[in-house]
Order: sequence, then structure tokens, then C-alpha cells
Amino acid sequence: MSSANSSLFSRLRFGLMRRLLYLWARSESIGDPLAKIAPSGDQSILYVLPGRSFSDLLVLDHECTRLGLPRPTLEPGGTLEEEASFFHLTNELAWSGRPDPRQRSPRLLRALTAVELRVTPDVKVVPVSVFWGQSPDVESSPLKLLFAHNWGVGGKLRKSLAIMLHGRKIRVSFGQPLSLRQLTDENLGHDRNLRKIHRLLRVHFREQRGAVVGPDLSHRRTLLKGLMHGPLVREAIEREAAEQNISLERARGRAARYADEIASDFTYTIIRFLEIVLSWFWNKLYDGIKVNNLDNVQDIARGKEIIYVPCHRSHIDYLLLSYLLFRHSLTPPHIAAGINLDMPVIGSILRRGGAFFMRRSFRGNQLYTAVFNEYLHTLFSRGFPVEYFIEGGRSRTGRLLDPKTGMLAITLRSYLRSSRRPIVFMPVYIGYERVLEGRTYLGELRGKAKKKESFFDIFRVLSALKLQFGQVAVNFGEPLALNDFLDRQQPDWRSQAGAPEYKPEWLSETTRQLARTLGASINAAADANPVNLVALVMLSTRRLALDEATLARTLDTFTGLLGDVPYSANITLPSISGAEQIRHVEAMGMIDRQSDALGEILYLDEPQAVLMTWYRNNILHLVALPALVASLFLNNARMKREQIERLVSALYPYLQGELFLRWDETELPQVISEQVDGLIGRGLLHEDNGQIHRPDTASGEFVLLTLLARSIIPMLERFYMVAALLLNNPNGSLDAEQLEALCTVMAQRLSILHGLNAPEFFDKTLFRQFIQRLRDTEVLSTDEQGRLHYQPELEDIAENTAKRVLSAEIRLSIRQVARSAG
Repeated sequence: MSSANSSLFSRLRFGLMRRLLYLWARSESIGDPLAKIAPSGDQSILYVLPGRSFSDLLVLDHECTRLGLPRPTLEPGGTLEEEASFFHLTNELAWSGRPDPRQRSPRLLRALTAVELRVTPDVKVVPVSVFWGQSPDVESSPLKLLFAHNWGVGGKLRKSLAIMLHGRKIRVSFGQPLSLRQLTDENLGHDRNLRKIHRLLRVHFREQRGAVVGPDLSHRRTLLKGLMHGPLVREAIEREAAEQNISLERARGRAARYADEIASDFTYTIIRFLEIVLSWFWNKLYDGIKVNNLDNVQDIARGKEIIYVPCHRSHIDYLLLSYLLFRHSLTPPHIAAGINLDMPVIGSILRRGGAFFMRRSFRGNQLYTAVFNEYLHTLFSRGFPVEYFIEGGRSRTGRLLDPKTGMLAITLRSYLRSSRRPIVFMPVYIGYERVLEGRTYLGELRGKAKKKESFFDIFRVLSALKLQFGQVAVNFGEPLALNDFLDRQQPDWRSQAGAPEYKPEWLSETTRQLARTLGASINAAADANPVNLVALVMLSTRRLALDEATLARTLDTFTGLLGDVPYSANITLPSISGAEQIRHVEAMGMIDRQSDALGEILYLDEPQAVLMTWYRNNILHLVALPALVASLFLNNARMKREQIERLVSALYPYLQGELFLRWDETELPQVISEQVDGLIGRGLLHEDNGQIHRPDTASGEFVLLTLLARSIIPMLERFYMVAALLLNNPNGSLDAEQLEALCTVMAQRLSILHGLNAPEFFDKTLFRQFIQRLRDTEVLSTDEQGRLHYQPELEDIAENTAKRVLSAEIRLSIRQVARSAG
């Protein structure tokens, strides 16, 4: 009776303590515990906490009750007979924080023995980590050792302070269950089974802590001093002293100033402050932030070096990603930022929020290069998550820019120097319904020079808060393990790695392939929002206007087509109808309406149309292939599947080069067939007697097919311009720069003649990329004088393929301008 009374008293005391704690405390679970544990009535579950902590147990019990999971204070279920279903991996003495010599939990020993003797079929051991705040240890702050969840010492005093200071920010992580039956089936023996369980759990807790709390942070001054001792930096200092005829001390001081200019000053106080400010900002500015595929990050965060590679559309990309990761209990990254952002006040906040600054060019400054490379290597080797933008700068056209390979090359060289910690790239697509810098981009799209950033930009941002910004989507793509990528590209890379200065011959080409792979992966995680889709449709009309019923039907058809034949598993689409999409975009003031006796007409005025090209270009790659198939039927009533495949395959490498399309040429036949089937399924094409044919030209379906095709036509026209100019000049008479200039002039002229309202139509960069793609496919070659020589295949691309997709009027106009230019 006394034992029963004691047990009842213990439960009452535990329940009372839990209620008292949660008068102050607030907790939440990381990820989806129910998906991991999936409890059933006949299953025995034991929870394991990393160390003895009564407050952690109270939090665990609260979260299990809230989620409907078996409670740790009750019996474990199944056939395992225990009073409670939790144990601690290690025990600690109450106040000293020193480990208790009793390293093995009696409850774990009994459970393991029961499974080994087949008394119980299985026991699932679920590791649970409880985080009180997310601040890693900083050597120079002893106070944080007492109250922050860190990697160091602690005890009841530290936990008491943690409850007071961080009790309203508690995160609970449930790990993947460990099956004792699977372990014992390996027949290792009792002692080895026990040692393996402890080893697996220790590794899990260490990696989980690193993923949430982050690595230990050394004091910034200590880190900077360490950079000076790196082998490459020491060599660069000696070289600088010799070449500049200065003392070693002076050269070392110059290197130290570079390090101070570069390095971040990561401070969790600022991170928490920014969390509060940004929570207000996002709620004030946006209707919501949609986060998709975050499980991809949480699954790989433990034990790996993550490098986030987002697309770059806005300055708030820096803040948005760090904010979301911190909110979802992942360590915010150190972020590569241009030195132009190191402005008074703003630069200091960004630096403390994790930004490290880099100059636009390292050329001619070997000492700066060595210091920067060593700083990146230190971040990678210590396990700090890092973020950089492979595009180099913000996209003013809305499409993914041609990647800059500098940061990727530094990353690869660092990894070849030391590959002990696996590196995983995480592509991130950030999509805005209204971008904050829209007004600035509008000016730049009209031809104004790029505006230099200034401190006063923040006041312009605040003045824009009265506008409706809709939602922002952050989609995480498929992670890319650098090991796997190098194994595919250079199978023997491990045998050649190790030296600090190792720079293999294949590095440049492999880096370029990595950049394009990551670009395609970013685009494969795109979000198509209502603004993107309305822009796509409206800019495909001749007069930038469409009646409401047709626009709604077109939006439904395009959204349905992208859902029927998804570009990738990671893209996201609107869940609302075409009519609702129109109302949403209209409420944001991004499209206008005019009424007449016959109904409602939606239209874009000139500034809207120019800015809408930016939003259309965000998702142009999603419809590029179906639009290319559709374009074949503007001038052709019917075709065989083999013809469609041949013509699309001929043009695909150039579309892929500009839009970072995800399929390689071996996948293409199957993908083309699926796109044709998708168009047939939506009634935009028909098939009979082995041939594909278009709908009646007077039908609504043909209108939809035409609107889809027109989204890709300006790009094909640009391709035809380059080919026409090359063919109308003697072979080998033009260099790349001359050809780019002629293309730009021709495009501007045609834009006026044919009323094309797309600024990127005459963007010299896009012509440059197409010329480079012609070189890559060996249709063009360059002689010693830099002159371009074309192969006979160019004429086939220009005439036989172009006449299938471009109207006779456009082709004639381009040829006439090309002849006059020649």
C-alpha cells in the first residue's frame, strides 16, 4: 500500500510541477514526430534523453501529451513491463555538472535483455533532445555557459537560469526510433549490443545538437588570429612582403585588416532581435511565408556541412532564409555579401547576423585572396552552415542569371584540401508575388543604370509598406552531395586531393558543371504564383489585354498542365482557380480592368507590362518545353511524334543553356512524349492515325495553344537573329563582341517595328550566353584572332527549324535587317 501511495504521490507531484513550469514555459516540436514514431497499441517505446534533467522530462511529457504520443511517465506499452518509458543516456550529479560514473541505464539493460531473450518482440528507443534557446557557446562570455543551451558545462544552476531566460523558446526534437530487435539480430552479443546502442545515441545527440545549436563559436579575435597561421596565408604574407618591399610585420598587419574586413561577427543576441523585428516585418509586408520541402534540410543537417545556394531576387533574401531556418530550429548560415552592403549601421547589423563581406573582384590581390580562401576553409571545416548566391548579384530580369563560379571554385579547392566533413549543397528557390525593389527594377528594365545601394534605401522600403505584397514562397530543392558529384565528374579525385595548393586541371570545367547543375536544381524548386501566371498569359497577348473569361480559362489550363506533367517533384502551384488568381492579382494593383457592354477586359498598362516581364521570367522555364512543342503547331497543322522529337531536340540545348532546364539529352525523348501527352490531355492537341494535330484554328483551344506558344517565341526569335547575322556575314568575319553588338541593335530595331515590350529581348548578356552555347555544342568555333567560324549545322537550325516555329513575317524582317547589317 505504501508503494502505491508513493507512486501516486510522485505522479501528483510530477503533474503539479509540469503545470507550474508551463505557467511560464512554451514549447514546440521540430519536424513531424508523429511521422517518425507512428505509435501502435502493441508497440513498446522507450524515450531517451541525453542527460538527467527533470525539467527536460517535464517538457517531454507535455509535448507527448499535446501530440497524442505515449507519455514517458507511463508504462512503455506492449509486453515490456516497466513503471515508466524513459531513461537517460548519461546521469549527472545535481550541482557540479560532473558525470556520474553510472553510465548504463538499468531500464535500458532490462529492455535489451528482454528483446535478446525474446520476452518482448521489439522495443523502439526514441532519442529526444530539448533545446532551451539556440545560442552556441562563445568563449569570451562565461555567463552564457550558465544559461544558454551549449556544448559545455552545466547543471541545475544553469538549467534554472535557462528556464527563466529561455523558457518561452523551447524546441523539442524527436529522432528516428532505434529498433532493439534489428540490433540484436546482428548477433553481436550483449555487451557489444549495449556499446553500439550507446555509440549510436551519442552520435545522434551530438549531430542533432550541432544542427540546431550550431558549432562551437570561437571568439572572433581568436578566429582571425588563427587565419594568420594558415599555410596559404603565411606564404601570401611572405610573398606580399617581398613583392611590395615591406616588412613581414607590415604585410601581416595588412592581412589582419583584410580578415577584419571579411569576417562576420555572428551574435545570437542580434539573431534573436532580428527574429522579433522580422516577424513583425514579414507579417506587416506579406500575407504569409510558404515554406516547402524543409524536411530535405532537417534530414541532412546533422553531421554535414550545408551550403545554401538560393536564387537572388531581392536584398531581403539574406534575411528571409536566416529567419526561416532559425524559426525552424536550424542553425542560421554565415552569408557571403557584397562589400557594397557594408554600409554604416546596416553593415554592422548584417555582420552580426552572420554576413561576411567580399570584394567584387580579387584580381591582382593575392594576399586578400589567400585570407578570404582561408576564412571560407575555416567555416567549412568547423561545420558552420554557409550561404552564397551563385548568380553573384540580384536578377534584374527575373530569370536565373548565368552563375559566377568564384565561390564554388573556392569551395571545391577547400574540399579537395580536406574532405573529412561532407559538404551538401542545398538549392533554394525564393519567389515573390511582389518584389520589394520592384520600382527600382522597373527603371533598370527600361534601361537606367544600376543604382548604388545606400543607407537611405531603408526609408524607401518603409514607404513601400502601404502596397500589398501578397505572399513569398521559399522552396528547398534536392540536396546535392559534393562527394557524389565529384565521383560522377572525376572518379579518381580522392587520390589526388590533400595539398593546400592543389589545383587540378579539371577544376575549372568541373566548377562550371557544378554551377549549371545547381542552377538547374534551383529552378527545379520553383513556385508558380498567381502573379507569375497572370504575367505569363498577359504578355503572350498581342495587345496586353484579354477578356476575363478567357484569362480565367487560360490560367486554369496552364495551372492544370503544370500539375498534369510536373516540371519536377519540388515545384509548387496555386491551389486556387483562375478566377480567384485574377482577383488576387487585381487586388494587389498589378493588373487593371475595363468594362464595356460585352463584358470585362483585363489589361496591363506600359509600366505594368515592363515590370510583369520580371515576374513572367521567374517561371518561364516551367513552360519552356510545352511551349516549344506548341510553337511547332502555329505554322504546321499536323506532325508525327518523331518530327516533334527531332525539332525539339535540335533547339533544346539552347533553351537549356538560357533557362537552366533540368533534363539531360538522354531523358529528352521520354520528357517530350510526356509533354505531348499532357497537351493532348488538356485538349490543346489531338492525336489520330499516328499523327498529332492542332485544334481547329477558330476554336478556344487553339487560342490557348497560341498563348502558350507565344511565351517562348521571343527567345526563338533571338536565336534566329544570331544565326541570321552569322549567315549573312562572311564566315570568320565577326568576333563575339561585334556579333553581340549587332544582335543588340537588331533586337532594338525589331522591338520597335513589331511592338515587342520585353526589355530582355535586347539584353546583350542573353545574346552572349547563346553564342557561348553555340560554342559548347561546337556549332561555332573561334580562331586565334577571336573570329567566329560556324559549321553547316547552323543553317539547319536557322532555316529548317526556324520556319517551323517562327512566322514568315518575322523571319523575313530578321533577314532583311541582317542583310543591311552585313
